[in-house]
Amino acid sequence: MLRRFLLCLCCAVAAAGAPVPVLFDTDMGNDIDDALALAMLHSLESRGEAKLLAVTLTKDHPHAAVYVDLVNHFYGRPRIPVGVVRDGKTPEASPMISAPVERRDTAGRPVYPRRLASGRDADEAVQLLRRILAAADDRSVVFVQVGFSTNLARLLASTPDAASRLGGRDLVARKARLLSIMAGAFPGKPEYNVRVDVPSARTVFDEWPTPIIVSGFEIGREILYPAASIERDFAYVLHHPVADAYRAYRKMPYDRTTWDLTSVLVAVRPDGEYFSLSATGRVRVDDDGTTHFAPGAGSHRYLTADAAQRAKALAAMVELASQPPGH
Repeated sequence: MLRRFLLCLCCAVAAAGAPVPVLFDTDMGNDIDDALALAMLHSLESRGEAKLLAVTLTKDHPHAAVYVDLVNHFYGRPRIPVGVVRDGKTPEASPMISAPVERRDTAGRPVYPRRLASGRDADEAVQLLRRILAAADDRSVVFVQVGFSTNLARLLASTPDAASRLGGRDLVARKARLLSIMAGAFPGKPEYNVRVDVPSARTVFDEWPTPIIVSGFEIGREILYPAASIERDFAYVLHHPVADAYRAYRKMPYDRTTWDLTSVLVAVRPDGEYFSLSATGRVRVDDDGTTHFAPGAGSHRYLTADAAQRAKALAAMVELASQPPGH
């Protein structure tokens, strides 16, 4: 059972009733599920279930950080730090982030307040991650990675600095307790998040020092976020940055896969019975981005879900993603 597997990891936090400290690493702008996943994290924080420590970006476009920053402002958390990848992947522009970032009112002012004018004004991701980890309690932080593995691989390779005397792998081993990652496919085939940066994905699966829960391509593919929710549940405000992004990503109406939302859900609510787990083992990454799972020794598991679990997960994800700020 998922609860039994994570009990040893979560007992201290759960016993205290404390929110789950989350570091969210995303390729915001490449698909709309990233924006919905960020909205979920804000709602989980409003409910006292999570604490969003920082958001780091693996999409190397200046609007990615600005979009995250304005979403954080919209949900009333403008001080959440945002870190960006340098010399990263997918530098292409994306309408889903550019439309909200560039939206202006009749006076020419940005519709959505933000602190960052460009991703160039944000912290570098690995330096930010090291600072946040150094200040965290031991074995407390849950990483949620829903983009490429670039930042986390670089974090593992990082050297001691002013934030911590520990190297990256030792710092992660001391401060983190779980990585929830949307990557791969089971059974294996090339998957986008892995394929775009295969060396980094291989590094993370080979060297990450905590248990890893993987939400494969097949999980989110079978759970579709309904366009009807965008039109109905986000209408409590005239301008909503997540709904605006959803409409800009693709011509409406469309239902969209929930890949990244599943990784958030299992990270913060491990005992919610939304999913089941494979046996323990290890994930191996081929040169073409195909993932293979070998049961046995190891601390990796991947999600599975039956029809009832998929329905329960979708209901929870829609409720959380569409929850108004402060509720």
